[in-house]
Amino acid sequence: MSSKEMESFSYDDDIVKKFAIATIIWGAVGMLVGVIIASQLADWRFNFGIEWLTFGRLRPLHTNAIIFAFVGNSIFTGIYHSTQRLLKTRLFSDTLSKIHFWGWQLIIVLAAVTLPLGISGSKEYAELEWPIDILITVIWVVFAVNFFGTLAKRREKHIYVSIWFYIASIVTIALLHIVNSLEIPVSLMKSYPIFAGVQDAMVQWWYGHNAVAFFLTTPVLGLMYYYVPKAINRPVYSYRLSIVHFWSLIFLYIWAGPHHLLYTALPEWAQTVGMVFSLMLWAPSWGGMINGLLTLRGAWDRVRKEAILKYFVTAITFYGMSTFEGPLLSIKSVNSLGHYTDWIVGHVHGGGIGWNYMFAAGMLYYLVPRLWKTTVYSEKLSSTQFWTGTLGLVLYYLSMTVAGITQGLMWRAIDGNGQLVYPNFMETVDKILPMYWIRLIGGLLVFTSMLIMLYNLFKTIHLAKKVEKEDVFQAPSLDWTKENTDKGHRKLEGLTSVFTVLAVLAVLVGTVIEFIPALLSRDFIEVSEKIKPYTPLELAGRDLYVREGCYNCHSQMIRPMASEVLRYGKASEATEFIYDHPFQWGSKRTGPDLARIGGKYPDSWHYFHMIDPRKVSPGSIMPVYTWLEKDDTEYNILPKKLRVMQALGVPYTDEEVRNSISHAKAQAEAITRGMADAGVSMKVKDKQLIAMIAYLQRMGTDLTR
Repeated sequence: MSSKEMESFSYDDDIVKKFAIATIIWGAVGMLVGVIIASQLADWRFNFGIEWLTFGRLRPLHTNAIIFAFVGNSIFTGIYHSTQRLLKTRLFSDTLSKIHFWGWQLIIVLAAVTLPLGISGSKEYAELEWPIDILITVIWVVFAVNFFGTLAKRREKHIYVSIWFYIASIVTIALLHIVNSLEIPVSLMKSYPIFAGVQDAMVQWWYGHNAVAFFLTTPVLGLMYYYVPKAINRPVYSYRLSIVHFWSLIFLYIWAGPHHLLYTALPEWAQTVGMVFSLMLWAPSWGGMINGLLTLRGAWDRVRKEAILKYFVTAITFYGMSTFEGPLLSIKSVNSLGHYTDWIVGHVHGGGIGWNYMFAAGMLYYLVPRLWKTTVYSEKLSSTQFWTGTLGLVLYYLSMTVAGITQGLMWRAIDGNGQLVYPNFMETVDKILPMYWIRLIGGLLVFTSMLIMLYNLFKTIHLAKKVEKEDVFQAPSLDWTKENTDKGHRKLEGLTSVFTVLAVLAVLVGTVIEFIPALLSRDFIEVSEKIKPYTPLELAGRDLYVREGCYNCHSQMIRPMASEVLRYGKASEATEFIYDHPFQWGSKRTGPDLARIGGKYPDSWHYFHMIDPRKVSPGSIMPVYTWLEKDDTEYNILPKKLRVMQALGVPYTDEEVRNSISHAKAQAEAITRGMADAGVSMKVKDKQLIAMIAYLQRMGTDLTR
């Protein structure tokens, strides 16, 4: 081939460097917040009595920081680096790359500011409010245009397996985010989702499970298929297995969301579908694990010596462990024991630390020396980081698994007389507190390992010589006029538009089949006349409940098991949640379920419980909420809130909307006057704590009064 037929080009590695540095920094920040909230569960005093430092507000910050700041930036690092090399072309637009980078960092900063302030939609992994949701959409479109534009100008005819996973991730995450973020604004930083109750739960966990699937898993698998063969300098073990792995994974994953809602008010058919498809996920997930590990076959001497390979082997192994445990926990009988317990927390961190953190560390140790054209500052430190992080992970996972199984067994224990063996919920908390301290030690070790990597890689960057200019490469242009004579999947790899459409269809099949009946389910719910909309004051209190992140520790869903009914009361029914925007079923019971808390205690009990939980519930690990006694209820926004609820189908009358402020004040005054004998002053009648009490006393009473 003559030189005239060759094209010269360079790669945009500056954007890769930016994302790599952001990954390291945000990883440390996210893990620091994780250590803080772990300490708060070990000892409530680590909440420090500060409004914006409570567990309920920081826990969403931790999950968002790890998922979207740490893992998100690591994904963009790897995708932008590997895509250019796999397609032999520079990224479509340097400008779009920069907009993507700075826009994503802005989103992270906005999350870091708004979540501690209590500005939250309360939907797990999607807590950010509507203006930030719009910004996420815009930046994701920028990313997608840049990626698919690069794909269009590639110099390689066939797209490698990594690109398949990137394509599926980009289009599916866009779908997930847009549907789950459908909401009507009330104000600049407040909105209500268009879905309610059972529907909202279905949509949220379709999103929540697949955020794990298509943000924390599929793009990282794409990175695995590139960086593991690169690190070991050999091709992936099986091309055919990668085909089966990809298509079966993206088709099956999307169905599995309902396994987060087993034994809830979700229709039984949806629960069963979620369980069955979760079990089917074992095969493709382990196919990917096998493909990754066997790529390393015959190189175990190198694994023992090279830190990068240690990280990759550990990551792939934990991917296999997590994708075994996930389907296991989706089996109804196992789920009845594990759901709402710390076992789930252990499972999530086994994947988050073992799979995502370990892989990101290995990828960064591979990339940083190559990007800055140097060697890693200290191989010894990278090895020390590995063993420190691994020990922390083991302590974390084992402590949470032991705590979770202990919780589940104690909650469900019934004696020969048909009575609960441990009727006091605090007994179960007291038993597992030692595990919380072990979890804190494990978390500190993982955080320490992250600090070691931060130091090691920044020293590597600092000591590297400044790169004066970009490397120039040559490759022949792709002849688009030449007929594609390949067959089978090989032919499809040259037809990227068709490939993308088929990937979208694979995802949409499960989505449509589950969603059409689910979104119509309200028409089939037998709506009880006893179910009434929240009063304006109760709605204000519910929004405070959301703001404080109470759903992070308390569920509102009594499952139809004997132990649950004995402990909490009548099992929850779908009709009870038809006016709940958003739903508040929760996914963890650090404290007891609150679905039937209404009327169980006098108003004054709730008052003093929020001011000093240990005064009325000895041994409680709940933070104090003294600011609720000091801050005024926002009455003026109530008419706007009720109008939005009207638009969502909640049957408020125009008269109720007009008089919402006066009605709320009258109810607040009545509640406060009723607590006078307990020493509560009338001066607090317009404080937020009274609105919170109104909501707590309403919970679960419609069907029981």
